[in-house]
Amino acid sequence: MTSSLPELHSYRFGPLAAGKPHQLIVLLHGLGSNGQDLISLAPFWARELPNALFVSPDAPFPCDMAPMGHQWFSLQEWTEDAMLKGAEKAFPIVDNYLDKLLKNTGLTDEAMALVGFSQGTMMSLYTAPRRRNACAGVLGYSGALLGAKLLKNANVHKVPTCLIHGDADTVVPVTAWHQGMAALKELDVPVEGSLLPGLAHGIDDAGIRMGLDFLKAKLPL
Repeated sequence: MTSSLPELHSYRFGPLAAGKPHQLIVLLHGLGSNGQDLISLAPFWARELPNALFVSPDAPFPCDMAPMGHQWFSLQEWTEDAMLKGAEKAFPIVDNYLDKLLKNTGLTDEAMALVGFSQGTMMSLYTAPRRRNACAGVLGYSGALLGAKLLKNANVHKVPTCLIHGDADTVVPVTAWHQGMAALKELDVPVEGSLLPGLAHGIDDAGIRMGLDFLKAKLPL
């Protein structure tokens, strides 16, 4: 079945330390962007995670709302049902991609963290609970949790999660952060996070530091 799934082009950074990686950090970009966007975080984080391999793939589909860039799913219909169907369609592609990464690096899910921005956060939060094995954590910037109701009474992983969002975000409203935090807490998922004052739809220095602290706490040495 996996032979028909598209292969994702990836950008890589690290590990800075000699030898094989001890951790795998996979970064999923936002709508209309590509893997080069989030791989730019790697040089900052690698200073304190020298044994980590950072990998940032291009999403599998061309963006249908811009002349360039990629998307995990269409956002032309901005409803939870439509986005949920899109994430469901993209899940096997991401799931297969992660399996291959782990096989090629010789690492296990326990040594892997998913990091997302915007739509990449939506995809990370959808993927991590539904994989065969639980990963170390999910770090999500400026995103949203899709299908929280579907996670209730489901056989899914309760993956440690950190959600970071700007309180001036007009692309993904700050209500998405509040709803995601509340839903994950209700599901007994270990969740932490921060609202960053004055930050629009993006990642600032404070968010980069908070994300690094989360990854250092959840990934094995």
